[in-house]
Amino acid sequence: MGAVGAGGALTYYGTDKHFNVGYQPNQPVEYSHKLHAGDMAIDCRYCHVNVEKSQHATVPPTQTCMNCHWKVKTDSPKLLPVRESWATGAPVPWVQVHKLPDYVYFDHSAHVTVGVGCSSCHGRVDQMPKVTMVQPLSMGWCLDCHRQPGNHLRDPADVTKMDWKPKEDAPVISAGPADNYYGKKFADAPVTKTGRKISPPLHCSGCHR
Repeated sequence: MGAVGAGGALTYYGTDKHFNVGYQPNQPVEYSHKLHAGDMAIDCRYCHVNVEKSQHATVPPTQTCMNCHWKVKTDSPKLLPVRESWATGAPVPWVQVHKLPDYVYFDHSAHVTVGVGCSSCHGRVDQMPKVTMVQPLSMGWCLDCHRQPGNHLRDPADVTKMDWKPKEDAPVISAGPADNYYGKKFADAPVTKTGRKISPPLHCSGCHR
């Protein structure tokens, strides 16, 4: 009985939810999202340029940093790794915070273009001097949204608005049976707030390819 209990505890507490939420690695440069995305209101897409077009959001190249920092804080010791990267052509070795297992397929563009905002998965990064993982990004967490995406969908024009919240009287958009998402009953698929029908997969091959 004790072995069963220990096994259950290990299974429950040994998930991404308990290991990754709160993950806050040190970075080679003390980049503050609070300063840049919050206080200065720089749009997320200025740095993460491919988030609406690609599977990956991409880490900004040094050129993006130097668009401002060739004039701003040019002597700051905190920016030495950026200046060295610019001089040598070697990328800044940023540490990835949000990382999915290799066996998971995730497409940023598919989510952003239907109205899933940055803060839904990454939290209020505009308030983070140091980026912290706030959501588990586990399979169960993803499926909860796929089953009832309505609470997370906004106008795609608002995806970078960090303080966005669903309206209390907004209609609930729920996903139907899994066979809706093989194309058999697409007419029954849920509709986004912009009138676009979506078909968030509930079957294994949607995310495991």
